[in-house]
Amino acid sequence: MAKLTKKQKNQASAVDRDKLYGVDEALGIVKANATSKFDETVEVALNLGVDPRHADQMVRGVVNLPKGTGKTVRVAVFAKGAKAEEATKAGADVVGAEDLMETIQGGTIDFDRVIATPDMMGVVGRLGKVLGPKGLMPNPKLGTVTMDVTKAVTDAKSGQIEFRVEKAGIIHAGIGKASFPAEDLKANYDAFVDAILKAKPTGSKGKYLKKASISSTMGPGVKVEIGEIAGA
Repeated sequence: MAKLTKKQKNQASAVDRDKLYGVDEALGIVKANATSKFDETVEVALNLGVDPRHADQMVRGVVNLPKGTGKTVRVAVFAKGAKAEEATKAGADVVGAEDLMETIQGGTIDFDRVIATPDMMGVVGRLGKVLGPKGLMPNPKLGTVTMDVTKAVTDAKSGQIEFRVEKAGIIHAGIGKASFPAEDLKANYDAFVDAILKAKPTGSKGKYLKKASISSTMGPGVKVEIGEIAGA
């Protein structure tokens, strides 16, 4: 078994593994232990009482984090004509149609979000095997297949994140950077959890939100008390 570094020992001693912390205290611990040379991402992990193998228990959606993510998001838009111009004006990093499809097929994927106008889905559909596994395929339910490209690009750039439950019933997302003020991380945490609660599927039976924890990229996980969350 590998020996713990001094830093890891200090982090481990800062967290009681058997204790459930209030959100404010948990965020304080996470921020205090995010001591890497880079600005660590603060992440939330939720264990849900769902089995995503069943269609009526899938949890997926988007949420706008009120304080942003702290990340620079590159956005690609499939559009033509006036809508392509609109996307460029809105701040899209890459705009194109068949030419963009060919670029992606050639192996160049230098963006974090893909948006498409409905008329371009015939072209985008050819990229399913490339974009699908990366979670980049545009989806009308997520607002990424739309004629309102200005709103879609603005949302993506200003702190909108996508979420999707994994096979084990776990859903996680970054809610900001360790350098964020604690109150900003708390606002983002509340928005994220609220979105997950609102996305509760019809097939979910029993307790929906089972466990929650907060951590930073390199820091220890801190278990969070969820008993006071309405709808959990």
